[in-house]
Amino acid sequence: MSYDTNNIFAKILRGEIPCFKIYEDDYSLAFMDIMPQADGHALVIPKFAATTLLEIPADQLTHTMTTVQKVMAAQKSELGAEGVVLMQLNGEGAGQTVRHLHFHLIPAHLSQLKRHGAEQGDMEKIKALAAKIALAL
Repeated sequence: MSYDTNNIFAKILRGEIPCFKIYEDDYSLAFMDIMPQADGHALVIPKFAATTLLEIPADQLTHTMTTVQKVMAAQKSELGAEGVVLMQLNGEGAGQTVRHLHFHLIPAHLSQLKRHGAEQGDMEKIKALAAKIALAL
């Protein structure tokens, strides 16, 4: 699967599509998933153009995973999550639908998750949760 420069996450990184941003640094961006599997479902993406985990240099991955840790800690403290599901899919065969490396952080027990992409969430609720998590970051 080759990198698609017009994928939705690349467009978000370029500012062509809005997002509910919760954190950003020189290497990564964290924002809310608008098709959440649970309240507070966030995504972390590297700013490096990689489609899968196999394509990102280790130093870039280290920065991205540091952001994953920060967001997860904020979800736990601000949303009272007892656990956070970390999900990352590599390739279409694994269910990856966006051709940009990304990490799902879902503050819920695995058994509580809704099917991803089934329905768009309530934008006002997502915006409020984004503000709450962003304050902790």
